[in-house]
Amino acid sequence: MFLYFYLILTTGDGMKVRLGYVAIPLTLHLTCSKTITYTNFVQLSKSAQTKKLDELVRTNLESLKKILAYNEKNQIHFYRLTSHLLPLSTHTKVSFSYYVPYRIFYQKIGTLIKKTKMRLDMHPDQFAVLNSERKEVVEETKRILKSHHRILSMMGVNDGKLILHVGSGQGEKEEAIKRFIREFQKLPKAIQKRIVLENDDKIFSVLDVLSICQTLKIPMVLDYHHFLCNNKGEKIENYLMDIFNTWNGTGLTPKVHFSTPKNHTKKEMRSHSEYIDGSAFIQFIDLLKKIDQDVDIMIEAKGKDRALFDLIRQVKYLTSYRFLDETTFVV
Repeated sequence: MFLYFYLILTTGDGMKVRLGYVAIPLTLHLTCSKTITYTNFVQLSKSAQTKKLDELVRTNLESLKKILAYNEKNQIHFYRLTSHLLPLSTHTKVSFSYYVPYRIFYQKIGTLIKKTKMRLDMHPDQFAVLNSERKEVVEETKRILKSHHRILSMMGVNDGKLILHVGSGQGEKEEAIKRFIREFQKLPKAIQKRIVLENDDKIFSVLDVLSICQTLKIPMVLDYHHFLCNNKGEKIENYLMDIFNTWNGTGLTPKVHFSTPKNHTKKEMRSHSEYIDGSAFIQFIDLLKKIDQDVDIMIEAKGKDRALFDLIRQVKYLTSYRFLDETTFVV
């Protein structure tokens, strides 16, 4: 019976789609992003500072282990880890050992990830701007990338990726792109191998990011919602193959972000909705099917895991896709 199920999962025709969610499983009412502001931190005594950070790091790592166990039980194979796992870890005035003392925590988490073959990535927040014109912002970005890389490395997640936007559009766009390429090339090779670029909803379009990725030979994540907000009338199906080809040689399935606009008004078009419009999602799958290549889709919605499972119910009702497990289907 097990062999039969394994063959179903690993063979057969059609495009295999795996769905994932971001950071917080609302069903569990659990987060691994507990933190403290620097303002409150400096008001503590030295011993209290150490005690507080130790408490937060242990709590976040234990919570992450529970979240991954929840993902396993619900057959979720694709997960974005929070960028706020280690509080104040990139602050230049905070001296604390976030890694070696917690080696056993990272190892246990890594063992669970390997056991379940879960795909894990991270998406540094808006403060990571590699092409900023301000030197201090670039240096902070490099600290953020180093911290994220170290987290994944401590867990043994060697193929974990860091998703970045090109960043600042200060000055002419072409100059901003040159700044990104220049700063990227200064990064350690190990961090360069982690980075994946994503198109954004205001400045750097699919065509801009695809060109950069082809130049640097790094993967590109298509954010379809961002594409709808930021394009010049081009048809995305004309670029899907080129985007997916940027993943060649990585050993990873191409990755896409999908979300539903909060509203189609100009003011709220860029904001994520609570849940996903199932009909719009299926139309997008129809576009991907023309390429007919396996894909992992990160669901970006305020409803997190609830939005993921709500979407699955919609897809099961509206289509005849063949589901391999709770979050994986074949078109």
